[in-house]
Amino acid sequence: MKAKKMLITLVLVAIVSGCSSKNTVKEYDKTAEYWYDSITQNITSSNLDKADNYYISLRSEHMRSPLLPTATMMLAQAHIADESYQMADYYIDEYIKKYASNQNLEYAKFLKLKASFLNIKDINKDQKLILDTINDANAFVSRYPSSDYTSSVNTMLVRLHMTQYMLNESVARLYERVGKDGAAQMYRDKNRNSVLRESDIEAPKEGYLEKFFN
Repeated sequence: MKAKKMLITLVLVAIVSGCSSKNTVKEYDKTAEYWYDSITQNITSSNLDKADNYYISLRSEHMRSPLLPTATMMLAQAHIADESYQMADYYIDEYIKKYASNQNLEYAKFLKLKASFLNIKDINKDQKLILDTINDANAFVSRYPSSDYTSSVNTMLVRLHMTQYMLNESVARLYERVGKDGAAQMYRDKNRNSVLRESDIEAPKEGYLEKFFN
């Protein structure tokens, strides 16, 4: 698992480092404040590729700078707003691993949930992401039952369970059409164990998952 996580991190850093030449940072040996200001300016101007590169410079030259936690969280939020959720997840993981304290860990974990939730685009292709997000949301509610974010997480859970229910029913009908009644029954049994019932579910409009945060 650690090797896989390291590989993902290296790939993401390679993506950041491999941006077009116009976004390459050719400066070096600057103050932490200089790199931080450059990050914020490029976030404001929606040039996240260049902001990412300035972040690498800040982290490389000033590993212990007190500006790094704020810069990391700013970039996580900026990438969520830009719908680049994999990059957002990278920064959130960096923040949780290196900078989060008991006071702000709760928000960081909520932000990670939000990024995962919004990254679900195709329920047929994103089945593992749906299940992982359900598990992470349940873990959040269990750990932070009185959180200010619990209501939002519970709403996420309802929509995720609804999505899972509809997916199971869709697969069951597909198996029925090809005469595989046993397989169809297996997916209907999954729905019998769902926290929802068919009467609770109304077919949503396209894109209903991401509209939750809009």
